[in-house]
Amino acid sequence: MSATPETTATDIPEESWIDRFAPGFSQPFLRLARADRPIGTWLLVFPCWWSASLAAEHWPDPWLLALFGVGALILRGAGCTLNDIVDRNIDGRIARTATRPIPSGAVSVPGATAFLALQLALGLAVLVQLNPLTIALGASSLALVAVYPFMKRVTYWPQIVLGLTFNWGALLGWTAVTGHIGAPSLALYAGSILWTVGYDTIYAHQDKTDDLKLGIKSSALKLGVRTRPWLFVFYAGAVVLFALAGGLAEISWPYYAGLAGVAIHLAWQAARLDIDDAADCGVKFRSNRFVGWILFGGIVAARVLA
Repeated sequence: MSATPETTATDIPEESWIDRFAPGFSQPFLRLARADRPIGTWLLVFPCWWSASLAAEHWPDPWLLALFGVGALILRGAGCTLNDIVDRNIDGRIARTATRPIPSGAVSVPGATAFLALQLALGLAVLVQLNPLTIALGASSLALVAVYPFMKRVTYWPQIVLGLTFNWGALLGWTAVTGHIGAPSLALYAGSILWTVGYDTIYAHQDKTDDLKLGIKSSALKLGVRTRPWLFVFYAGAVVLFALAGGLAEISWPYYAGLAGVAIHLAWQAARLDIDDAADCGVKFRSNRFVGWILFGGIVAARVLA
């Protein structure tokens, strides 16, 4: 399916809370941060919440969960801003992204750069509320954030770099609670990377025609018609590593009940995906928020019942 305005919708909603409630001057910047599309924030915060809850003895610390939630919102926006600065000439040539604030002219590059600096400052203000090891780990993730936007130019597997970047919170959540990096968090991190490779391959199928024309690389183009069996591989690997994380953390049965629900949902994604239907790819990608909630619920239930 060709990525044209008729077949691929813009990724900016026609109506959102930004249009109804935000002051006019702030609207392009909020769109630049994807504040009207929360799925990225959910996908960023869930590994933090999973890990912090897995490390907890009973209820996870609400203050810690709130800090990770605010931090994910800010840093996801910063990542999107940086990505759009780097990709401004590419985005203007892809139907789904042509109306984003920078290629459309709603936000200038200097304005976006200043906004990025503001978001990073706010993110730092959140990060310094945590313990020293978590602060150091959080700061080190900026190297991955800076590198990721360029990966689609050099490798067909930018999704792996996204997985390394987006799931850093699986380490941070554990260190924020315990003060050290534990084996369960490493298994959780590895599983989350495979999960991300799967869902972002689905996401990349939305733009594959334009990406091919522009010389942009992705796992969607690399795998092509082999995407479905590879999704089963990625997702099965994620489930196995999540199970290993639970075993290493000595967590009780509700976690595995939740993990079974995650496995069923991921199998549904892989089995029912239509890689040539951009709208279906978008639906399947966004459905990964349910993966986050199901596993989080399983972890919390297991810790509370214990």
